[in-house]
Amino acid sequence: MRAAKTSVLRLTALAVLVVSVALLTIPAAFAQQGGTSAPPIIPGSQGPGTGRVLEIPASQQPQTAVPEPVTPMAPQVGPELEIPARQLRTQPGYAQATITVTDRSGVHITDLTKDDFRVYEDGQQRPVEFFRKDLNAPVSLGIIVDTSGSMQPKIPQARAAIAEFVRDLNPRDDVFLFAFSDKPFLLQPFTTNHAAVTSRLALLHAYGRTALYDVILDGLIMVARGRYDKKALLVVTDGMDTASSSALDQVVAQARRQGVLVYSIGIGDPNVGMGGLSIAFGPILLGGGGDLERVDARTLQTLSTETGAKTYIIREVGDGEMLRQATAAISNELREQYTVGFTSPDPGRTGYRSLKVDVPTHPDLVVRVRKGVTIGHAPEAMTGDPR
Repeated sequence: MRAAKTSVLRLTALAVLVVSVALLTIPAAFAQQGGTSAPPIIPGSQGPGTGRVLEIPASQQPQTAVPEPVTPMAPQVGPELEIPARQLRTQPGYAQATITVTDRSGVHITDLTKDDFRVYEDGQQRPVEFFRKDLNAPVSLGIIVDTSGSMQPKIPQARAAIAEFVRDLNPRDDVFLFAFSDKPFLLQPFTTNHAAVTSRLALLHAYGRTALYDVILDGLIMVARGRYDKKALLVVTDGMDTASSSALDQVVAQARRQGVLVYSIGIGDPNVGMGGLSIAFGPILLGGGGDLERVDARTLQTLSTETGAKTYIIREVGDGEMLRQATAAISNELREQYTVGFTSPDPGRTGYRSLKVDVPTHPDLVVRVRKGVTIGHAPEAMTGDPR
């Protein structure tokens, strides 16, 4: 009898140990993916960012309810996408830029012509060799959503706003979806099936710290693979970078080289004082204050200014209406822009050049464009045809 009791006690102690170990490992594997098994690492995903991008398999179904798939929308009826002639776009020194023009009240102006624009590279005027109104031009677009622990109460509003944003896109837009906390998770690779993107929003779950710089670098690398010459990122975050291995200057340099429009929505108060103690146990944060509630408006605005895009700061999510308005404004702006191309006369002098665009025929208008172009890098792929 005594031997039997001793055996039972040993088995009980072993069971308690096993359960304890399991509970310690569950958050890292389950928190990001809604309770599903850990995703595999994409082979060959090394880059200047985290070097580890985790992909949720397309066949994996989250425990959270996912909308039933719907038939993808048919391609938008309209003229073929206009792209530069091959001879022009492969010419050494050729560069393109997306231009946004508004009046003083912020209303977009879409009826300008090629002759209205003046382009200056390093202070020298360059002829406009390619011109396009981007009213129907499709975009290769990456959506990057912060799912760190502080986003927990904001995830439902973010899901709703991004779903509406995706529904408002051009049906031909090529879209991918990233979530990130300590590391980026690729929830949906590039697709024109927008219903697939919105269904993956159910996988957004908050935990961990914020590797903002790393995920933007990874997003820039991925969006470069997009099929269209016009490329953009939308970053939704509520915090400061607390977990990246990359630095801000690396992110800015990469954005400059690629010329990708980096739009961002910052949720939170950029003026919250620093301080407060937080302790991290793997993906779990205890305590907080200070930077956990402070959005990095300066970084977001730097990236938007450098790339010719725009940043929206929302101090409180509330019912999500301000967030929906911000995503709608970005979606609309992508359809109310211009693309211009020019060639630098001295492509052998490689490096970063300042860029300025004026509309002298309408001096009262506000022109927004990337701050510069990098001459001497490999030409980007430009195609209007689906892969």
